[in-house]
Amino acid sequence: MQIASVFRSVLSFQSLQKPLVALCAAMMLATPAQAQAHGVTAGDLEIIHPHILAPRASAKSAGGFMGIANEGTTDDRLIGIEVPSVKHSELHTTIHSADGIAKMMHVDAIDIPAGETVLLERGGMHIMFMGLTEPMIEGQMVPATLIFEHAGRVEVEFSVDPSTGADHSAMGH
Repeated sequence: MQIASVFRSVLSFQSLQKPLVALCAAMMLATPAQAQAHGVTAGDLEIIHPHILAPRASAKSAGGFMGIANEGTTDDRLIGIEVPSVKHSELHTTIHSADGIAKMMHVDAIDIPAGETVLLERGGMHIMFMGLTEPMIEGQMVPATLIFEHAGRVEVEFSVDPSTGADHSAMGH
């Protein structure tokens, strides 16, 4: 008798799965846009959640981060970025010396190997927005164009996410 009861419970749960999935999807759609991860697909590339950590109001620079997934069979390279609202933007990497000092350095390109996802993140490869012409405020969307060797120009929007307290303006660029 107990086995039949358990079996009925399992069947009852399975019949609820579709409505539960539908309810979860509806709740996600009702969530404010800036709270959801966002991205863009361009050919074989997927740009995953381009974002900027909200810099201090007086900051003159900020860091840009994202994931770039290459689902294709051909390597690509991120070779530039254009951001109308800043004076200058560059691709950077962070080099850690043997004594633990981190230094950011400009790089000409970031390789995006076929079948891999490359993360642009704090403490590694990232985008530097230098010469901010106005404050970047949490919740704001910042339009930009990523330039790839093969995929070409890809329009994205960087969300300005909550800050972690890092101030890029104090770092040597």
